[in-house]
This record gives sequence, C-alpha cells and structure tokens, in this order.
Amino acid sequence: MKEIFEIRWHGRGGQGAKTASLLLADAAFSGGMYVQGFPEYGPERMGAPITAYNRISKNPVRVHSNIYEPDFVVVVDETLIESVDVTKGLKEDGAIIINSSKLASEFIPFLKGYKGRVFTCDARTISEETLGKNFPNTPMLGAVVKVSEVMEEKAFLKAMEDSFKHKFASKPEVLKGNMDALVRSMNEVKE
Repeated sequence: MKEIFEIRWHGRGGQGAKTASLLLADAAFSGGMYVQGFPEYGPERMGAPITAYNRISKNPVRVHSNIYEPDFVVVVDETLIESVDVTKGLKEDGAIIINSSKLASEFIPFLKGYKGRVFTCDARTISEETLGKNFPNTPMLGAVVKVSEVMEEKAFLKAMEDSFKHKFASKPEVLKGNMDALVRSMNEVKE
C-alpha cells in the first residue's frame, strides 16, 4: 500500500460527494487506518460545484490542508468536466473516475492533456436500479475503492454494511439497495 492516498471528489451540492468522502473515511478508519475526510465549500446551494477530500494512510496524517496533487479524482457529475479543471494536479500514476454511461476514451479530449488512467462508472443507472433514485455517491464510492485499492474490498464492504446498518437503523430496507449499489459499481467500473 502507498504511504498515503489522497482523493479529491468533484460533485454538485446535493449529489452526496461530501457524504461519500466521509463514508470512505469512516470505512478506512474502521479498517485501522488514519483518515481525513472533509469538504470545501463555495457558495452553499443545491447544484453548485463542491469539492471534498480524503487522505488515508497506515501512518498518522499530519498534513491539514486541501489536496492539490491527488492520487485519484472522483467526478460525481460529468458536466463538471467542462467547467472545472478536474485533472488539476492529478498524478499520472493515479486515475480519474467519472460517473457516466460513456466510454472512458470519450472523455480524454476534455481532460486537458491528462495522460493517466481514466475510468467510468454508470452510477446513475446503478443507483436507479438498486436504490430507486439517482443517488450517485454510493456507486462512486464503490468505484473509487475498486480502482484505488485503498482498502481490501471485503473489509470495505463489511465496514460499509456496518455503517449503513447504523445510519439506516430506522429504514433497514435501504441497506440491501446500498450494498447492491456498492458491489455493482465495483464490478462495473471500467477503464
């Protein structure tokens, strides 16, 4: 495992990028890692671009700033690619994971010369089929864990199941849909 994983999330207010970064931090913490999960807000309104971050390490994390050179970037809303420089600082030995039904190769002309790996995951379809609504954050969470290998998959799924059981204690019927969304995205994310 790398010394430290740095992940930057791009989404719009209400899509759950902040929640996904916090869930990833909780899952990694449950797995015995040191973590940070935090958002950066601009104008706080539904639909406005937001950025969230994760740092995950087996050693204490002493840096407390935004992430300027992430290993991985998660784009929860593909329309942001035209208005936000999602590849800014992205390490070429990392990857970008985009929520889209398109092929990863279709995004290359819009990624400002980024030469690293590009993945897509159709989080909208997955969430609509497993959760009944467009909640792209859960599938994108599974996709980033699969691509980054930041956690062992079984440990991640166990931590997420425990988290969902607690979070949805009054709505246990949502547990299966969320777990199905994670598993499907891990299986369906493609380069």
